[in-house]
Amino acid sequence: MTSIDAIDNDVFQLTTTHAVQSVFNTMLGLTPDPVPVIDDRGAYPHDRADLHVIGTAGLVGSINGVIYLDLDLGFAQSCSARLLGMTAAELEAAGDEAVNDAVGELTNMTLGAFKNQLCDRGFPCRLTIPSIIRGRDFLVAPIKGATRRIYHFEIDGHLIVADIVIGPAN
Repeated sequence: MTSIDAIDNDVFQLTTTHAVQSVFNTMLGLTPDPVPVIDDRGAYPHDRADLHVIGTAGLVGSINGVIYLDLDLGFAQSCSARLLGMTAAELEAAGDEAVNDAVGELTNMTLGAFKNQLCDRGFPCRLTIPSIIRGRDFLVAPIKGATRRIYHFEIDGHLIVADIVIGPAN
């Protein structure tokens, strides 16, 4: 079996970029542009006072991992309305659960596209059920012994952070 170390930075970046761009383009008609990340300290350069909706889902199999897909609340609402075919007023009437479901589904599809590319490279794995985190001023801490890659994408002034943590199966 291929080692997780065989996946270099370029492969992570290409795989993640393809996954994010294909999901947002296909499902929302939006094209996220990659934005360079200077270092891990700049991983979440948002205004920490703003509320964020973070979708998270995991990988289990020959490798284990998790993705965090971070969107500010306003952008999460906009994406949710597009995905669900709702107006802003209809989405507001539907409540937070509609936004949570939509962001969870975008996260699931993004991780699914990422996973499919890993499977093609010799890392068969399955997805876990997505969940949602909402909050302000948070920090995602790296997992010891895992490979962490953080990628930023921009759409119309909104930042998407894709934070991927992958390690070998235990």
